[in-house]
Amino acid sequence: MKPELAALISEALEQLVSDGVLAEVPESAPQIDRPKDPSHGDLSCNIAMVLAKRAGMAPRELASQLIAALPDNALVDRCDIAGPGFINFFIYPGHHTEVVRTILESGAAYWRTNTGGGRRVQVEFVSANPTGPLHVGHGRGAAIGDSLGRLLEATGWSVQREFYYNDAGQQINNLALSVQARALGKDPNQPDWPADGYQGGYIEDVASAYLSGETVQAADREITGGRDPEDLDAIRDFAVACLRREQDQDLRAFQVIFDKYFLESSLYDSGAVEETVKTLQRVGHTYEEQDALWLRTTDFGDDKDRVMRKSEGGYTYFVPDVAYHHNKWQRGYERVINEQGADHHSTITRVRAGLQGLDAGIPEGWPEYVLHQMVTVMREGAEVRLSKRAGS
Repeated sequence: MKPELAALISEALEQLVSDGVLAEVPESAPQIDRPKDPSHGDLSCNIAMVLAKRAGMAPRELASQLIAALPDNALVDRCDIAGPGFINFFIYPGHHTEVVRTILESGAAYWRTNTGGGRRVQVEFVSANPTGPLHVGHGRGAAIGDSLGRLLEATGWSVQREFYYNDAGQQINNLALSVQARALGKDPNQPDWPADGYQGGYIEDVASAYLSGETVQAADREITGGRDPEDLDAIRDFAVACLRREQDQDLRAFQVIFDKYFLESSLYDSGAVEETVKTLQRVGHTYEEQDALWLRTTDFGDDKDRVMRKSEGGYTYFVPDVAYHHNKWQRGYERVINEQGADHHSTITRVRAGLQGLDAGIPEGWPEYVLHQMVTVMREGAEVRLSKRAGS
């Protein structure tokens, strides 16, 4: 109601200017407050006291003229003048319930707008590695990301929700080795357990399902356990699908649904990662030093240049991220929002620098990022450390 009343008061002030009572309408909007005592009205304004000296009249007299100049409206039932010149406004009783009628009549369309005009926006969120169950931090990301999607849809954007998961790289290899070790009858307490292996009880469950030939149906894949404990590739594929299924079940229970699942491995299979590196080399934003390939991220605002290809071989983690976001741009998303944990803060500059280095016409500051604070779990006043690798 305050904006509506402020507009009415502004119209009254313009009328007083036309009548010669005031020389000009003040630049600042009228200050409107809610009285502490309900008997003093629904809203109150001190504008007459503020402008009285300029008008050369007593505040109460100016207040009276301002009330008389108010335009006809369906908001204000009556006004009175209190104290040295406060104007108290009493709102029509029906106005308080009118919004309820409007909400009921509008239904799901209430407060929806077409600000987005049907333009496409992608929201990527959760994107948890399939190396273990989702935890409360992923739940926070799911809630924020899905809420962003709903708000964007309510304002006229065409929203695509995407889940990117790393089904390649060292962490997935550690997962496969851990499941294989369990399939071979080993446990984390034995000296030949994989050095960076995952120790949670779920690893034993995955190994048992693999050995029994269980068929796993995840949102984006179906796979049957190969039973052979020596087939590391088969174990890797099964373990990823198994943990993806569990993540899918948790997200569906949370009423979070994704439109697309994007696999990191597809970036390597399609040659997108190699092509990204070659493009950055071709346009002159890379150099070699100490047997490593570096990206001149300082050219794009980073505090130091970053290694792309390590001296021992293999790309650093932000290189496939650059290839992935280039893929998003190629898919026609003029707006992309990544919802991630605060621990991803340092990757923002690197990814944006890599995208700028491609000279592909990608705007500075693309993509957008929304970061949530990390979740701290407490038990009896002490922090509980969460670790998928330790199984806690």
